[in-house]
Amino acid sequence: ATLRDGRVWLMSLIYFCFVLGQYGLNFWMPTLVKASGVTGNFNIGLVSAIPYICTFVVMLALGRSADHFRERRWHLIVPAGFAGIGFVLATIAPSTTLAIAALSLAAAGVISCAPLFWSLPTAFLAGTGAAAGIAWINSLGNLAGFLGPFMIGYLKEATGSNSVGMYFLAGALIIGCIATLCV
Repeated sequence: ATLRDGRVWLMSLIYFCFVLGQYGLNFWMPTLVKASGVTGNFNIGLVSAIPYICTFVVMLALGRSADHFRERRWHLIVPAGFAGIGFVLATIAPSTTLAIAALSLAAAGVISCAPLFWSLPTAFLAGTGAAAGIAWINSLGNLAGFLGPFMIGYLKEATGSNSVGMYFLAGALIIGCIATLCV
């Protein structure tokens, strides 16, 4: 019965979209940093850490705010939307500094989605149905862990540019935001 519940499928879509953005970013971050103008493996590694440091701060602040206001939906939609904006800005940034700032925005938004997301399905799933529903949502959502990096690579190879892949991730996040509004 849980798997026939439309909300479980909606949650699967939401999680899929957010995981797509997360894995796309995590696997391709060094390539994106290099494309922004950073040279040398050591420098690329150091600069790639900046978005994750920003994520640490933002994730803590969002968690505290969501708990304080006892509100989850908008605390998920807003960072996901900003992540989509960050992906787009990273592709059009005229300088390395602005590209890294945009990647930091994208990383902070998309990575913060995972802990914020899991408060949504647990609000309506209970008992034995909760175990099945959460397992289903997690299983379908994590298929994006394959699709995200694969699509970025495919789109980069097909177009010769990182931009289309970043637009793809931004689009997935916007779909996730719209689906979250339907919860």
